[in-house]
Amino acid sequence: MMDAKELHTMLKPIQERKGYHFNQNHDRTLDILNGLLTNKNRYGYMACPCRLASGEREEDADIICPCEYREPDVKEFGACYCHLYVSEEKKDDEGISKIKVPERRPRERMAF
Repeated sequence: MMDAKELHTMLKPIQERKGYHFNQNHDRTLDILNGLLTNKNRYGYMACPCRLASGEREEDADIICPCEYREPDVKEFGACYCHLYVSEEKKDDEGISKIKVPERRPRERMAF
């Protein structure tokens, strides 16, 4: 079974080619990657650990990492909702995790 460090190593070059970088707060990044792996084991897919997944792949398709909100979040705020991915411009910004990125997921899609 893959661990968070292995997932980081695998995803880093793929995402950087697309213009996305991992948050430089390595502990935060590994926590989120661990959450993704937990959700993969739990649901069979890597649902964003910063959101409540339903366990139904079709219902959660918008929050499977990288979620469909990543691009607009990074474009507007320099980071995605959970601060896993950041923009090229913000990749060295130590304060990026303090930036508030609002939830874009519509309430009707949220599992309560």
